[in-house]
Amino acid sequence: MPRIAATTYPLTAYYDATCPLCVAEMSAMRARDAGGRLNLVDCSPLGFSAGPAPREVLMTAMHAVDAAGRVLSGVAAIRACRAAVGLPAGGALLDLPVVGALADRAYAVLARNRYRLPRWLVARLAGRGAIAPATCADDHCRL
Repeated sequence: MPRIAATTYPLTAYYDATCPLCVAEMSAMRARDAGGRLNLVDCSPLGFSAGPAPREVLMTAMHAVDAAGRVLSGVAAIRACRAAVGLPAGGALLDLPVVGALADRAYAVLARNRYRLPRWLVARLAGRGAIAPATCADDHCRL
């Protein structure tokens, strides 16, 4: 299995700020980013052109660019963001070919349908911090 290059920081993550789930998760990531490793960029405005890909591509999946210029998208971008804020990134499990492929497909379906998610589900996921729990005090977070 090929070795994945280490992410260098800061990591710039491009996300859709018109998506309630995306906003909730990126807000939770920002709250956990004590080391200042993440730079979050809203790529949703019409005419946005400052990203690593055209706006239309950035709006189909989360993208991230590390300090070395390496571009990540989809599950790989989420994993890098999680690692940047000190959360487990799914490591060995997502590195398995079958699991990784399934995760990529599931992410693509979620990304395509993110505006259709019921608000109650988004609120529940955000309240639990589905990706990055934000219930922290004195560098100790409840997971």
